Amino acid sequence: GAKYEIYKLMNDLAERGVSIIMISSELEEVLGMSDRVMVMHEGRSTRTLDIAEANQERIMALATGIADELVPA
Repeated sequence: GAKYEIYKLMNDLAERGVSIIMISSELEEVLGMSDRVMVMHEGRSTRTLDIAEANQERIMALATGIADELVPA
């Protein structure tokens, strides 16, 4: 479908060294397609995580304003 074609295009571009900014509220999609994740809360960046330290719980804690110290990497 269309989503597959978009993912394929994004992967092809990334393999050629092109940087891609992807905005999504679908965390599984973000975790599956990203090298880094910048999390925002109330219009401001709270943290940029390498994919190795990112998980759904940590991203949600940062996105909702819960203290980062409460959610281990």
